[in-house]
Amino acid sequence: MGATGPLTAVAAASAAWMAWAVRGRASSVFAPSIWRGPRDRHAVALTFDDGPSEATPEILEILDRHKAAATFFVCGANVERLPEVARAAARAGHEIGNHSHTHPYLFLRSPGAIEADIRRAQQAIESATGVRPGCFRAPYGVRWFGLRAAQAKLHLTGVMWTAIGYDWNSGAEEVVARMAAKAANGAILCLHDGREVCVRPDVRQTVEAVRRLVPMLLDQGYKLETVSRLLCPKN
Repeated sequence: MGATGPLTAVAAASAAWMAWAVRGRASSVFAPSIWRGPRDRHAVALTFDDGPSEATPEILEILDRHKAAATFFVCGANVERLPEVARAAARAGHEIGNHSHTHPYLFLRSPGAIEADIRRAQQAIESATGVRPGCFRAPYGVRWFGLRAAQAKLHLTGVMWTAIGYDWNSGAEEVVARMAAKAANGAILCLHDGREVCVRPDVRQTVEAVRRLVPMLLDQGYKLETVSRLLCPKN
């Protein structure tokens, strides 16, 4: 009985460490990931996950109006469904990143299954847009055994985020306030122009948040860049 307390504490510590290893933004246990850019430039990267969706053109129009660049981490299945929208984002000069093909939780999947899903997305994205992604964001921010090798084989840089908007369950005003509070030199901000691989997802709050957030960031003097440009401004 005397050992119960220490054993419980060890188990709790182990569980906390594993949770950080899997989802911690700065964790590199299962695969290297970048969660922010250099702090010496007044620039941020606005990123969108889970697209393309039927609402993505509205976001593209807002970005175009303000001459702002973004990175779209797209799902291969959504690209196959809406190839013209994916092409529009690429033609507009936005960066296209890989967000897997089917948006699975990667934990407890085999290394082969992880690589196959990401590779399938690479192929779908390149087929539709002519662009082969150079960056990858894991669905739900979850990394697992085998992801490191998959990223290396596919020449993908892992990208997490500095701040996430929780725009799938928050109103636009709350999303904007959250993003504005976290905006800082080199920040990578994560929103969603889709909802996993759903057809016609309701992203009205995200669109409205983008409508307010982009001019706000620009008024504060931030330059909105793609992730790759944020990380390597001289490229």
